Amino acid sequence: MTAPFVTRLRTRRDAVHVGRKDGRALTLRVEVPELWDVIRVVAAPDATVDEVKTAALRALNARANPAAYVIKLRGFEVLDERASVEDAGAIDGSIFLLTHRRRRPVR
Repeated sequence: MTAPFVTRLRTRRDAVHVGRKDGRALTLRVEVPELWDVIRVVAAPDATVDEVKTAALRALNARANPAAYVIKLRGFEVLDERASVEDAGAIDGSIFLLTHRRRRPVR
């Protein structure tokens, strides 16, 4: 099975794996506009949104506190990050936006 098209656009070659590696998996795209980078995440459907957020920040070497970031799906903040990726509404090829919780001034 091939990865969805949106997860292959301008991403790093290596995917980050979250959750158990056996069985079904969702290929997700996580965009971090402050770092100008995109990461591809292969997650088990029962992996939590918080695990995806933490793994993406770690893979991008962001030395920030994960609590300082908010993760959005389809433009809306995922309020319960303890929910599974599938329960949050993600499907194969979904795009998560990972951005600072508070807006920052432009310098």
